[in-house]
Amino acid sequence: MGRGLNWTAMAALVVLLIAATALAQKPAPKGAPYALIFGTVYGPDDRPVYAASVQVRRSDGKKVKQGDELMSDHQGEFALRVPAEKADYIIRAELKDGKRKLAAESQVHVNFDERVDIGLHLTE
Repeated sequence: MGRGLNWTAMAALVVLLIAATALAQKPAPKGAPYALIFGTVYGPDDRPVYAASVQVRRSDGKKVKQGDELMSDHQGEFALRVPAEKADYIIRAELKDGKRKLAAESQVHVNFDERVDIGLHLTE
């Protein structure tokens, strides 16, 4: 009889482990919707620029919560998630090249949960 109890306890443990694994693999609840501002920074030679400083701010003066300063990557690209709502953003890129300071600025409009692509061409 002692063996029967061990098998019953083992079976119960296996069922609990399977149930726990199933619960752990449930997809996470969907987060708040967002829009994506995606851009590429180009130099005067029309090539992508690495490590350009990119500032993002709302045109109405409200703070951008997710971080308002980025750096362009090796392909000159940057991306920032912003709230999914109608809003205008001012995007500014800068790069100090020796004694020169190159900059570009543009405004984008976001409508709800969309992706907005922008290209910034640096000039003196």
